[in-house]
Amino acid sequence: MNFIFRSTSLLFMGLVIFGLNTANAKEGMWIPTLLNALEGDMQSMGLRLSAEDIYSVNHSSLKDAVVHFGGGCTAEMVSSEGLLLTNHHCGYSQIQYHSSVENDYLKNGFWAMSRDEELPNPGLTATFIERIHDVTERVSKALEGLEGEELANARKQLYEEILSEFTEGTDLTGGVVSFDFGNQHFLITKRTFLDVRLVGAPPSAVGKFGGDTDNWLWPRHTGDFSVFRIYASADNSPSEYSDMNVPYKPAHHFPVSIDGVSEGDFTMIFGFPGRTEQYLSSDAVSHVIDRLNPMRIAMRDISLATINAARASSDELRIAYASKQSSISNAWKKWAGQTDGLKELHAVQKKLDLESEFLSRAKEAPVPDPSYLSAISDIQKANEEYFPYLESRSLFIELVYYGPDILLHAFEFADLIEDWSSLESSGKLQETIEYLKGVNSDYSRNYNATVDEDLLGGLVESYLGFVSQELAPADLQVKFDKAGSADEYSETFFKNSIFDNPEELAILLEKGKEKSFAKLKKDPAYELVMELRSNYFEKISPGYRAGVASIEEATATYTRGLRELFPERLFPIDANSTLRLTYGKVEGSSPHDGMKYEPLTTARGILQKYIPGDADFDLPSDLVAELEDADWGRYADSNNDLVICFTGSNHTTGGNSGSPVINGDGYLVGINFDRSWESTMSDILFDETRCRNIMVDIRYVLWIIDKYAGASHLVDEMTIIDSVK
Repeated sequence: MNFIFRSTSLLFMGLVIFGLNTANAKEGMWIPTLLNALEGDMQSMGLRLSAEDIYSVNHSSLKDAVVHFGGGCTAEMVSSEGLLLTNHHCGYSQIQYHSSVENDYLKNGFWAMSRDEELPNPGLTATFIERIHDVTERVSKALEGLEGEELANARKQLYEEILSEFTEGTDLTGGVVSFDFGNQHFLITKRTFLDVRLVGAPPSAVGKFGGDTDNWLWPRHTGDFSVFRIYASADNSPSEYSDMNVPYKPAHHFPVSIDGVSEGDFTMIFGFPGRTEQYLSSDAVSHVIDRLNPMRIAMRDISLATINAARASSDELRIAYASKQSSISNAWKKWAGQTDGLKELHAVQKKLDLESEFLSRAKEAPVPDPSYLSAISDIQKANEEYFPYLESRSLFIELVYYGPDILLHAFEFADLIEDWSSLESSGKLQETIEYLKGVNSDYSRNYNATVDEDLLGGLVESYLGFVSQELAPADLQVKFDKAGSADEYSETFFKNSIFDNPEELAILLEKGKEKSFAKLKKDPAYELVMELRSNYFEKISPGYRAGVASIEEATATYTRGLRELFPERLFPIDANSTLRLTYGKVEGSSPHDGMKYEPLTTARGILQKYIPGDADFDLPSDLVAELEDADWGRYADSNNDLVICFTGSNHTTGGNSGSPVINGDGYLVGINFDRSWESTMSDILFDETRCRNIMVDIRYVLWIIDKYAGASHLVDEMTIIDSVK
């Protein structure tokens, strides 16, 4: 990483923000409250705002238009009437939820032409950050010298006390969040809205154009966006869904610029990046490359082979398994690219070199710190004990959460099966039964027992082949061996389970007989999910949590040492699903010998990729006609082209999907949705010469909404910036 620094300023607990003498600060996902130290560098790159314009608790700022969408993506407010934009893949499960063979919104798109046609989405939330407050000094002083259970109890009580001081008597929620392996602590308060309605979505041929083939690749031509609206009570506060709710009025919404972007333009991404692992030790990176990623990829190979075949067989299954296939394939392809990138960049050797330099500088310090001298060996010792638990946890997630749906559905009945009497005595029995009727009805919409049966055998076989023997569920191994083969195991399993039959479950729920549910204790699906969960919480989780704690403690020492011993280097804080800002420029890259990636793609590329009948590259005939007509109107660039996507040097990761792409004036110019294949290792090792994020140009988004979908009323409620007009 070729950064050069001329000064440092020390913030609480060893956080160092550097004054830069280069205009290429790209690595790092910055806590918004600390942007004052970066303001000058950002302005030298093209920012025409102040740090206070970006984040303020005293007046409206850009942060008030940034939304944590559904807890896993980001979105942005684009009107004073609660309208927001996010990615198509972020709204995918909601689009699927409302789709049927008769109303195939996945295939044909959906557009509400009036507020009455906007569709509610049970469970979908939209969260705004109200304040980020540094409480590091207070937490550190209060917990100094405490250990073990005493430390845990004191921390919990202190966190609750701090939260109460800031939220009591308000509709705010939140908590104290640890940053940088516990070196910093910030109170984050937030306001969550519960009534979020689907307003519009392009056909999947736009929103997922390129499909799995193009996923994580550049050049890209994907219109990855969807449109929602937040509703609130009459006083603009959060409210459960109600016909009486009205569109939410945000403190700020992004003006939308149709002036476009050019190579070299300043861009910043504001959002909720999930997790980076920049401080993995050399042995941990080796483990990712040689063991963890290959294991997870192998599990998902099995799932995808089954699901892809099923989706190709009928429209019903194509719709039913759309969201599941998308969630499985996304990480599957990322892990493959990440592994290749880490190998190509010699990530393990770079980690070894840094660790060697760290030890040398630690020894040469005027007063050597013993904790720095042992930090790396402490991390590696903890890793050795931790890896089997990490692997077992990952395998548990792959089997239970990404495997056959029957397992989680069976677990949803646990209260009725195990606690009938207590539910009855507490008066909650009928409420629980009614809830499960709804759950079972939703389950039946997207469930296919044949697909589930095909998934189970191969995944269980792979799981047992990978999991550490001492951490494996003993009964599962016995039953699988007794069956003789994966197919026999799965066939017998489904023959004896009721959880593959939503209709029969509905009858049981309607009758409401205690004996019927007590018998389900012996159902193979219930037995398996309970065995897997019991095995996880008894054998795996304690070791996993202990390993995480040991590694975090040692890594906290390591990161403090890095910042102290390498004053000329930048060591950004890892992402942890909190609000962050990253900045860079619109630029291409040359990741391979003899190849140059241009930073912009245009509508011509869509037609060049178009393959009639192809699962990833087919297009609706009316869209083909519109693209061939090339009437871009006010959304054309200076060459009379329609720009579709562009790349930039902004450091992003999962959770940044849907994040606003903002220019130097604070205007929305695009929506972030991906990284290039050559960038997938950036969670662990960032390389400024090749790491690029991929964004859909806002002009293509508006052209689809306005000209193709005919939903110009949505564009009319936005604040459009057109300096050419």
